[in-house]
Amino acid sequence: MLDRIRNLQTKLAELSLSFKVDAARRELEELDHQSSNPDLWSDPEKARTLQKRRSECQGIVQTFAELESDLKDAEEFVPLAEQGDSEVTTEIESKLSKVQKTMGDLEFRQMLSGELDHSSAILSINSGAGGTESQDWVAMLLRMYLRWAEKKGYATSVMDSLAGDGAGYKSVTISIEGEYAYGYLKAEKGIHRLVRISPFDSAARRHTSFASVAALPELDDTIEIDIKDEDLRIDTYRSGGAGGQHVNKTDSAVRLTHIPTGLVVACQNERSQHKNKASAMKVLKSRLYELELEKQKKEKENIAGEKKEIGFGSQIRSYTLQPYQLIKDHRTDIETSNVQGVLDGQIDEFIRGYLLQKVTAAQA
Repeated sequence: MLDRIRNLQTKLAELSLSFKVDAARRELEELDHQSSNPDLWSDPEKARTLQKRRSECQGIVQTFAELESDLKDAEEFVPLAEQGDSEVTTEIESKLSKVQKTMGDLEFRQMLSGELDHSSAILSINSGAGGTESQDWVAMLLRMYLRWAEKKGYATSVMDSLAGDGAGYKSVTISIEGEYAYGYLKAEKGIHRLVRISPFDSAARRHTSFASVAALPELDDTIEIDIKDEDLRIDTYRSGGAGGQHVNKTDSAVRLTHIPTGLVVACQNERSQHKNKASAMKVLKSRLYELELEKQKKEKENIAGEKKEIGFGSQIRSYTLQPYQLIKDHRTDIETSNVQGVLDGQIDEFIRGYLLQKVTAAQA
């Protein structure tokens, strides 16, 4: 048992160097000092960026401090365990298992070394072939990703949505705020295929539906995207809603068109036109950054993923609910019959498998 603890302590020291814990600790002290300056809060965006970085540093420092404490506690109780105290032995084993799991997660996070992997994410889901079925499938995927984000402790908000014809959504865009959200969700880019007995078919026939998922990194102030006023067309319109007392009586929705590239971004879920414009600009900047990387590196799969038709033969993952239950990722061949668990947000196995495959391929 003591040898196991020693091995974990050695591995933790190596991880501490990889994650630059000492540097994070010093940066946290400096950020705490800056946060105490009242003038900081006169610039809300700067304050938000500082607090976000502070939270990241605090997370690293706190995680490693807890791991060091757990291993120290376990080491101190080893003599009692060796004297035959079964309760202490069980407690040490439980603590070490927890430490190993956390360290495993940290080792996996080391693979997220892309320039923007640490960023929050902007996730868009669009319906494809399948009509009402695929629009309902978009709603199911939205729920899946919201549940996944909740389990990760990420904050989410709907930035824009277009209701479907009778069910679900034609498209929906959400913000997922949290460390490494983009690094994880980039594994979800592509076409998702659903096979089930249609709840909209009176004859109870089996239908196949498709939806595309796209992930963008949310850019912070360290990356500047220059958008000239003359290159931007701004349209405002009345946002959709439930009607009645909730109907929006002002033109608060915003549509931005970037004339040189033809990119169009809309946002209507905020009541304020100013907030909708800010959200739309955030998405537009991320998409422009994506295009620039594609242009520079000439690799469409670098951030955007390969553009494919939303239909047969192009799916990255299939979700079969009938006549049997099976979810299979066609890139890694990872599969599970725990359909409900996956639809409730348990997608880490697929994400991990895909990212491991990419790292292995890069090292080959």
